[in-house]
Amino acid sequence: MKKVILFYNPNSGSGVFKTNLDTIIERYQKAGYVVVPIRAAHGTMINEYLAGLDKSTYKDEYRQILAAGGDGTINICVNAMIKNSIDLPIAIFPAGTANDFAYYFGIPDDINGMIDVALGENLMYADVGKVNNRHFINVAAMGQVVGVSQKTDPTLKNTIGVLAYYLKGMSEIPNLKPKKVILTTPEDVYREKMYFMVVMNGKSAGGFKKISPNSEINDGLLDVMLFRSMSVFEMPKVFMKLLKGKHYSSNKVLHFQTSRLRVESLDGQLPTDIDGEHGEKFPLEFSVLHNRLRIYIPGDGMEE
Repeated sequence: MKKVILFYNPNSGSGVFKTNLDTIIERYQKAGYVVVPIRAAHGTMINEYLAGLDKSTYKDEYRQILAAGGDGTINICVNAMIKNSIDLPIAIFPAGTANDFAYYFGIPDDINGMIDVALGENLMYADVGKVNNRHFINVAAMGQVVGVSQKTDPTLKNTIGVLAYYLKGMSEIPNLKPKKVILTTPEDVYREKMYFMVVMNGKSAGGFKKISPNSEINDGLLDVMLFRSMSVFEMPKVFMKLLKGKHYSSNKVLHFQTSRLRVESLDGQLPTDIDGEHGEKFPLEFSVLHNRLRIYIPGDGMEE
């Protein structure tokens, strides 16, 4: 019987995933697979397990990796896979506060729907972003707004989800000050004053479903959006455009695509975030691992 690795975070979101473990194991056993559960523990357990796989035989022994949790949990799993040169397809079980990566692929939000996709045969390639020595699946963010989200109480985050970020962010607006940065790409150099910026692999981040509506997750490019210095009175207008995916038209937003990017801060270290977790220190060097992952998706597969 082939095995599947189930890497799960019992504390993601409301923690409801734990009550569905038996359902997953039952359906996989009926399909003829042995489930190997690995509980998330700061990334150490999944890293140690993957490091111990026999590189010459693991593809014959294992069907896939199931990653259950939010974007941060999937990030840990992918970083462990890349570090240990493991190339198995991934099935995503969105069970966190932020499930933006799963949203891109249209993964169902009910447990049996997730299992149906995972036991299917439809696969799609996906890029992985890299910043300094770490990888990200969906988004890397930087700036003072990121610092606000990192101060949000984890219990509140799990209880009311994305709304917690909004409430905390609104309370901090009067204290925000633009920071000077230099963005260098193979194509251009930008000198800007920003409140925050995001480097996107997917389409949504932090609950904003249309923050990067034109992003393609397997085009070998990163979408960069920088929110420029603006008055407190201009912020609500830009915020409303952001909700509708029309912020590209604002002169307060810089947007471009690139395969490589260097970001330097002229105002010292700024808060950074990688897929919802604390990020890297400046300067930041970005690149792309094109088509590094294979993801199980609903409907027709797209092996490109």
